[in-house]
Amino acid sequence: MNLLIVVAVLVVLLVLFSVTCIKIVPQATAAVVERFGSYLTTWNNGLHVKVPFIDRVRGGISLKEQVFDFPPQPVITKDNVTMSIDTVVFFQIMDPKLYCYGVENPIIAIENLSATTLRNIVGDLDLDTTLTSRDVVNAKMRAILDEATDAWGIKVNRVEVKNITPPAAIQQAMEKQMKAEREKREAVLLAEGEKQAAITIAEGNKQAIILAAEANKQQTILAAEAEREKQIREAEGEAEAIRNVQQATADGIRVVREAGADNAVLTLKALESLGILANGTATKLIVPSDIQGIAGLAASLKEVFVDDASVKRDKTAGQDR
Repeated sequence: MNLLIVVAVLVVLLVLFSVTCIKIVPQATAAVVERFGSYLTTWNNGLHVKVPFIDRVRGGISLKEQVFDFPPQPVITKDNVTMSIDTVVFFQIMDPKLYCYGVENPIIAIENLSATTLRNIVGDLDLDTTLTSRDVVNAKMRAILDEATDAWGIKVNRVEVKNITPPAAIQQAMEKQMKAEREKREAVLLAEGEKQAAITIAEGNKQAIILAAEANKQQTILAAEAEREKQIREAEGEAEAIRNVQQATADGIRVVREAGADNAVLTLKALESLGILANGTATKLIVPSDIQGIAGLAASLKEVFVDDASVKRDKTAGQDR
């Protein structure tokens, strides 16, 4: 019976030892161990054993990046405009020992530090600069907070200005200004469009006039060329006709001569040609006084034919020249 009681007591002590002295630290978590109230060591993730009744473990320190969204803070700009600004701080615990012993309640300390830093930075800026320089405010706040929290074992990775809320009157004025700017841009764009359209129409009309003038010019040139070609062809036709007539006359005279026409034939030809000779172009016309003299008439006609042929040859030679 006593043996059973002893075994039971040992089992209970073993269970209590396992529960209170064996510690498992999770991943991305650290634990600070104190002995007799003084800092002893820092446990990282894994299985650890402490001395019972002597060591004390302060665990649950997260090493992951943490995000805190602080409530809006009233700030006053350089031009005496009061606005409300809220920030978001991204930080990470780098030294668990400093985090535990550096400052009481580090989160509240970071909040107060961010509020005072924001007031100092915005106090040197006017309203318009504050509204348009969020990146500058973020960078300055991050640098100041990171330097101040090094003593607390905290690294500030980023600081973001979440919202900037100016007074209602200023918001209304800003909305009116933005509306006026939009209307101005719209009017400018419409004017630019109308200007471009007018320029395009003018260029089109100018091009049409140029094309019409070019067409009229080409038409005039073609008409002149056609008229010139017509005149050349008509002149060539008339010259060819004259040459054909002269050639036919010369051939007729040659045939008469080669045939050895007697006086009777010449007389007949003379009678047929009297009417023609009266209206002809011969420069010399001889009519014998003795009309009954056939031989004289024949000789006269023969001379007329010779003279007429000579005149035509001279005219042809002049035209060819």
